[in-house]
Amino acid sequence: MPRLRETIARSFSKSLKKVKRSSPTKPVSERLVPVGEIVTTHGLEGWLKLNPFNPETTAFDSIREVYLEHDGARLSHRLEAYRPHNRQILVKLHSVDCIDAAKLLVGATLCVAEDSLPALKPGQYYHFQAIGLEVCDTRGNRLGTVTRTWSAGGGEIYVVAGGGKEYLIPAVKEIVENIDFDAGIMLINPPEGLLNL
Repeated sequence: MPRLRETIARSFSKSLKKVKRSSPTKPVSERLVPVGEIVTTHGLEGWLKLNPFNPETTAFDSIREVYLEHDGARLSHRLEAYRPHNRQILVKLHSVDCIDAAKLLVGATLCVAEDSLPALKPGQYYHFQAIGLEVCDTRGNRLGTVTRTWSAGGGEIYVVAGGGKEYLIPAVKEIVENIDFDAGIMLINPPEGLLNL
């Protein structure tokens, strides 16, 4: 398996030259948000199958440019088309017109610019915005910092690291009592046993 991963990484880096980009790779000043991982090809005409981190995402409705990242390499592509496919999303990128070109992109993380995401209603937030927040419980104990989010079958999970431990906190209102983005704090009320898992 490691050899396969190395081959994919090399292929992706080479794809900077082999796959025509819809726009040249350029510095991106805005924050990039990971949306999902390209897991395989679909058909012979360059479609890619994406495992989205949030299967209910509507982000693709307003996005025209995406970024594919793998092992430090970044490609900018124009999103030509997309469609839901079970709990995955099929994506078609401009100038990726055959299965051979699509294969070079398998294993990449598909990202979008933060400012291209749809605006939210007051009081709503994207899960990725919780990354970096300090997490405390209602008793005043500091648990750590949100390092990433993880989409499980039942919903989104905040991964919190601190004190040499890692906690998996479900992103539900019954547990997450309050988020203060200005103060950088997430307050949680964990049920008994959650922090011992």
